[in-house]
Amino acid sequence: MSYNEKQGPHHEDVLGVDAYRSSSMVDDSNSAYTLETVEYGTRWQRFVDSFKPMDLDEVGIDTTGMTPMEKSVIATARHPLARRLKSRHLQMIAIGGSIGTGLFVGSGYALSQGGPGAVLIGYVLVGYSLLCVINALGEMSVQFPVSGSFNSYFSRFVDPTWGFVLGLLYACSWLISYPSELVACAMTIGYWRPDVDGAVWVAVFWVVICSVNMFGVKGYGEVEFVLSFLKVIAVIGFLICGLCIICGVGDKGYIGGKYWSNPGSFNNGFDGVASVFISAAFSFGGIELVALAAAETENPRKSLPRATKQVFWRITIFYILTAIIIGCLVPYTNEKLLGSDDPTQNTASSPFVIAIQEGGIKGLPSVMNAVVLLAIISVGVSSVYGCSRTLASLAVQGLIPSYFGYIDRAGRPLVAIMFTNMFALLGFLVDADAQSTVFTWFFSVCSLSSFFTWMAICYTHLRWRWALKAQGRDTDEVIFRSPMGVWGDYSGIVVLLFIVACELYISIIPYDAEQFFQNCLSLPLMIVMYVLHKTFTRSWNMLHVKLSDIDLDTGRREVDLEVLKQDIADERAARKQAPFYVKIYKIFC
Repeated sequence: MSYNEKQGPHHEDVLGVDAYRSSSMVDDSNSAYTLETVEYGTRWQRFVDSFKPMDLDEVGIDTTGMTPMEKSVIATARHPLARRLKSRHLQMIAIGGSIGTGLFVGSGYALSQGGPGAVLIGYVLVGYSLLCVINALGEMSVQFPVSGSFNSYFSRFVDPTWGFVLGLLYACSWLISYPSELVACAMTIGYWRPDVDGAVWVAVFWVVICSVNMFGVKGYGEVEFVLSFLKVIAVIGFLICGLCIICGVGDKGYIGGKYWSNPGSFNNGFDGVASVFISAAFSFGGIELVALAAAETENPRKSLPRATKQVFWRITIFYILTAIIIGCLVPYTNEKLLGSDDPTQNTASSPFVIAIQEGGIKGLPSVMNAVVLLAIISVGVSSVYGCSRTLASLAVQGLIPSYFGYIDRAGRPLVAIMFTNMFALLGFLVDADAQSTVFTWFFSVCSLSSFFTWMAICYTHLRWRWALKAQGRDTDEVIFRSPMGVWGDYSGIVVLLFIVACELYISIIPYDAEQFFQNCLSLPLMIVMYVLHKTFTRSWNMLHVKLSDIDLDTGRREVDLEVLKQDIADERAARKQAPFYVKIYKIFC
């Protein structure tokens, strides 16, 4: 029996906050929070009531006899996050969202360690693997736009222990990123006002970021739309400006590609190339936020495929072209690239700023620094969003304490947001002597976790496709099929395994215990978490959910399978009859 059959006719009423409000609030005469209150209550009363919990028990689903896995799947499908993200929000998040210090500042550290050739190779390899990952994730997210997205897919298609380990590490990566971004904000302001204590700016930006996330997903979407748009314009402007400087505009005259030959394309040989991968992962991190927002999107069937395709342009323009331009403008021997104790956070070490300064173009360094500041704020806002939604998803799956799953009537995971904001107070370490050491060890917790998360997404997509075949179903019911297919999963996993092997190699040879744990602490930590969860839940007898037992229906917004198949067939037939230029456009846009 499928989960849909077990749920009965109430299935459509449990998929989101709108259905919940229409089906239960009006019928509950004893509830103080009725539809009339929403429409006619005072503004202050509506504000106060918005913090009250969403009462999921009123929805009415009989879970008697269901396994913990079935309850987990239903919980993520019925989670009442507000569906207020529009297509334009999703497109801009896909193109420019979460681009911050990793690209604008961290790329300078990568350049100094490996040279321009190493940065280009690192970005191409990580970028290719991310294309495979985001297409696989896009396919699943369009099919099942549920709370927590890929984190819940780990539990659903592979094993709950996978969901616990990788979900918790993913949440930690955002949790640790948040105070780090606050420190970066203070350092960036220091470019103009070095006389002001950094803790003052940490407090200011903490309040700003907290306020944005208290406006809910719509506030996040609008802020990300504006900031991402500005980042896109800035990077395109930098590429044009950089090309002009390379061709001779500026104090140095024609530069061309001389820095690729002198001092050279590579620094430190293979070790230099391998050292770039972590910086590349830091730069690309957050690209999966598009899928995480699936449950809060108005029409994921239309907007998510387009957003997924935008990632190709993001990788090509923001990373590949930028790596080439920066390599032409800034030699890896430039002392400013290592001009601070923490070059990954000091904007004076940003190759974007250095390139414009060295080109002798006045005024633009301050403009570029302002763009870096906006990018850092954007990543800070995304950190709260990514961490809070992941924690809420883990909570409704029963993998962490249930109070993290508290959703208020405005659709905000309130407890998870508050917890994330409280942790960010570590940003006040900005003035501490040990600040750099503290954050180095914090980041070591999730050093390789991004690669493992991306590999797990590819593997989970394979399990989804295998489950379809095992249950006698095919891809005719798949709304958006990954253009890279299962071969994209296989090749993505191979590339990511190679990158992890490179990181292990440079961490072990020559062996240095401190360096190894700073680079690879997440690996032993994952193993320990996996063993502890399996032992605590006494689930060693199940390393994988059986393919025949995987639920292929719960969480769809289109619940009539035959109608869905016909709609998909009609859309694909129309696409085949379209002119060739339309087909090419649809591949990339």
